[in-house]
Amino acid sequence: MKVAVKCFATLADGETCDYKDSRTYDLKAGSDINTLMLRLSIPEDSVKLVFVNSRKADFDTRLSEGDQVALAPAVGGM
Repeated sequence: MKVAVKCFATLADGETCDYKDSRTYDLKAGSDINTLMLRLSIPEDSVKLVFVNSRKADFDTRLSEGDQVALAPAVGGM
């Protein structure tokens, strides 16, 4: 299945995950946010907020074909 990913602030990396344009990744059916973060080499403790299709999600949220994922670190007063 394919999911689109955007990363913000310190998680943004032009090679794997950027805030300007989402990048599409192919994952096995039934994968969750943890699996995606492993694929992107993003440690769980560096992510404060996760959104799937503009809704707050958890690390164990299962992904579906076409989902849009946004990852953000703790910044400011978070």
